This record gives sequence, C-alpha cells and structure tokens, in this order.
Amino acid sequence: MDKTNPKAEAIAIKNSKILKVGTNEEVKAYISTNTKSIDANGNFVSPGLIEGHGHFSGLGKSLMKLNFLKTKNWAEIVEMVAQKAKTAGSGEWIEGRGWHQEKWDKIPDKQIHGYPYHHALSELTSDNPVILRHASGHSLFANKRAMEIAGINKETPNPKGGLIVRDASGEAIGVFEERAMDIIKEAHQEYLDKLNQKALEAKWLKGIRLAEQNCLENGITSFQDAGSLYTEIDRYTTLAEDNALNLRLWVMLRHPYDEMKDNMKGFPILNKGDYFFTCRAIKSQVDGALGAYGAWLLKPYNDKKNFIGQNTTTIGEVENIAELCIQNNMQLCVHAIGDRANREVLDIYENFYQKNPNKKDLRWRIEHAQHVNRADIPRFGKSGIIASMQGVHCTSDAPFVPKRLGEERSKHEAYAWRTFIDSGALIANGTDAPVEDVSPIDCFYASVTRKRKDNPDAFFPEQCMTREEALASYTINNAYAAFEEDIKGSITEGKLADITIFSQDLLTVANDKILDTEVLYTIVGGEVKYQK
Repeated sequence: MDKTNPKAEAIAIKNSKILKVGTNEEVKAYISTNTKSIDANGNFVSPGLIEGHGHFSGLGKSLMKLNFLKTKNWAEIVEMVAQKAKTAGSGEWIEGRGWHQEKWDKIPDKQIHGYPYHHALSELTSDNPVILRHASGHSLFANKRAMEIAGINKETPNPKGGLIVRDASGEAIGVFEERAMDIIKEAHQEYLDKLNQKALEAKWLKGIRLAEQNCLENGITSFQDAGSLYTEIDRYTTLAEDNALNLRLWVMLRHPYDEMKDNMKGFPILNKGDYFFTCRAIKSQVDGALGAYGAWLLKPYNDKKNFIGQNTTTIGEVENIAELCIQNNMQLCVHAIGDRANREVLDIYENFYQKNPNKKDLRWRIEHAQHVNRADIPRFGKSGIIASMQGVHCTSDAPFVPKRLGEERSKHEAYAWRTFIDSGALIANGTDAPVEDVSPIDCFYASVTRKRKDNPDAFFPEQCMTREEALASYTINNAYAAFEEDIKGSITEGKLADITIFSQDLLTVANDKILDTEVLYTIVGGEVKYQK
C-alpha cells in the first residue's frame, strides 16, 4: 500500500514504529542481541487491517448474549430463547441479536412481510421480557411481557420515523421498526438502571475484552467505531491512558444535537495512550436499513407499494450537527442507505462545504451508501466525500435486494463499488460488526467476487473491486478516512508498526481459495497481540 515501496523482504521495528523497510540484508544490520526476530516464512505481510465501520461495544455485547446470525429460521430462534428462559431469573430481560427474516429457509406460518407473530415466543417466556435486535440493528422483536412493560396497546401511536408492525385488528405482532424501537429500548433501559452499576461496568469491560480478542484473531489492528456515548468515550480514554487497550480505537461520538451542543469541551480527542484512542467525529443518521424497510427511497419499495422508507432523523437536526462539527473541527459521519437518504446528505455536505470555503479538507463521510442514484454517485469523488461502504453487506443482502429495489435499481445503484471508484470516490471498507461477522477475509472475498461462501451466484459482478482496491479499502483508505494516513495504512518507515500476516497472498490467491486464508499474526505497535 506504499506506492513508493510496494514490496519488500524485511521490516525493522523499534519503539512501536517501523524503523526500516527493505531487503533482508538491509534489515539484518539492525539486529542486536536484544532484538526479537519473527520469520514470516514467505507468507503475506500486510499493513494492519482497519475495520472501517463497526460497533465495538456492540460487538462485545453480541459475544455475551444470544447470537442469531447463523440461525436458519424463526423456530430455531424461539428454541434458543426458550432454553435461555429456563436458566434466567424471573423478570430478567433476555437479549439477543442477529435475526433476519429475509435469510430464513422457511417463512413463518403466520407473518407480515416475513415478520413472525410473537405468540409462539411469548407462550414460552411469560416470566421474562425478551428483546431481540434485528441483524441490521434497525428493528427489534419483543415478546408479550416486554410489550406489556412498555405499555404497548392498540392506541400506542407510531413515533415519527418508526413503525409498530400490527395485524389487521391493530394488535402489535412484536416487531418494532426504526424509531419505534425506542419504546421497547427505554423500558429495557429502566430495568438496567436499577441494576448494580459496578457490575454493569464490569460486564461492559468483559465485552470489550471479547471484542478485542475477536478482532485480533481476525487480523484487525484498528477499529473505527460508528457511534459511542460520552460515558463509553470516557472509559476508552481511561483505558488508553492506562495502556490497557489491545488494539487502536477511532470513535464517532453519538448523541442528539441538544445533548452535544454545550458539551464539546475537550473534543476532538486525539491519539491518547500512544495513538490507541481518538474521537474526532460525530455520527448521525437519516434513514434505516433496507432489510427492515427503513431505507429512505426516491421511489417506493418494489415489494411494499406506496412506501418509501423512513426518515429517522430530521434534516434540521443533521444540519445542526453539521454546524457543530464545523465549529469543533470534528468530522461528520452520517448513516444513509437509501437513494433519497444519500441525496439529502450529499446536499447537506455540499452546502456546508460551499459555506465554509476556508475548510479545505473536511473528509466528511457517508456511512453505508448502499443504494445511490446514478446521478449522485459522481458527487462523492467530486466533493471529496468518503463512501464508507461494507463489502460483506452486499453479498449478505443479495438474496433480498432485487425484491426490495427491483432489477434495474439493484443492478446499477446497489453497492456500486466499481462505479464509485471509477468516478473518483474513495471507498472505506468494513463489516458493520456485529451486524455481520467481523471477518475481513469474508469481506475481502465479497469485495472482489460479489459472492458469499454459501451462495455461488455473484451479485452483479461487474461492480467488483480489484484485489489491490479491496486491500486498500481495508488499510490505507480507512486510514485516510480517519485523517490517519500519516501513521497507519501502509508499511512505511515512521508509521506505527501495525502489521497482519496471512497464510496466503491476498493479491494472487485464486478466488475460490480466498476464504481458506488464515491470520497467522496480528501485531500492534510492534507487539504480537495474536499468533495462530
């Protein structure tokens, strides 16, 4: 990823940074009796991988609660929750995440838009409220007990930007989309607020340790977190200053504007604990997810006539946050999935760029940019707006995208990486973990083949990235998207010694062998943090 020195034989590291990159003979000159040497045995040595968009504490939580990413149908989920209820205390909330109705092998007997009714689950969990988040994080399922605690009835109105899914008689079936999730989440938060806070913080830290290990095993040396609260940012800062983080975190602050406008003292937070923690961005969103009918579209859904999705945060709120970013030298990162959402955000960004000509290098980002109208794609490269897209979302969503968008929009405007790159846009890659597994290998495979391991059919393969583009999207591009290209993203003298060693050459291995690639070493700041 260093265009001036793309290939080398050996690397010397000192005091957490790269000292020398060159031939074996050149680097041998740096070896003394105190030097630790690692023989990479001719394997593929890459810049340390950077997860470009995920949810770090969310990943940790997902590793401690019911995980439905690999479940095949609703019956399996009901059984998993029922087994958990047998060991849960009376009144204890049962949590899970990862279900996706479009990926099940059979449709529930009683359903609305593929969503099951709550009754089968509620009968088995009458003593425990249940909250099960959709894989996308943009809808959730609640059982009868949880809905009772939250006060859900026929008269409960849909909040702006959200939908309580109901049957023909007006009864809630258990599914809450977008902003409607807040009704159940607030009831759950009231329960959490009554628990021992020290125990909760210890549980949070346990999740952080699990997330770190999961990332390191997958070759990830830096993680770009797409939205943390002040409390978490304080905890991360303390961990970094205590040299207690095992990988580097770059975090987006996320709160409503009113909670942030008078609380920006000390931001941005840069390079705490020897470059282990930075918070220099703010996250917002304007729509939801395609799988949960939340993506905000210019034209109605193909499979939900007269419905164009959800505008989850008002444009005025996003504009206020944009102004806050300008005033405090913070990047703005806005979640936009549908073509209407992307157009609205592009309009906001370009307007602020024009109003602030003295701000020459803002690098504002659109997170996901999954479905973008063809006329709007060139605006990313022209304005220097980062397209923070997740390769694995394309192949994970492929089974239902044509159903949602129709063939024409799916072919030309969905996950259109080739069109983006050819128009001059920079793509930052990632997995959106825990929405997907944090595996960069799976994401790399998706990026260069438009296939998934359990489906040989490619999703419009003309939009594939090249091998070099895909590796760049996980290294130097992600570094640039975080203003960190001077310290990360390539194996270059003077940069941080963050390195991943793979069992195969990702640039040359056959497509059908990519998924066999293993991570052999993950090195952060010159320290081996994981070794197979």
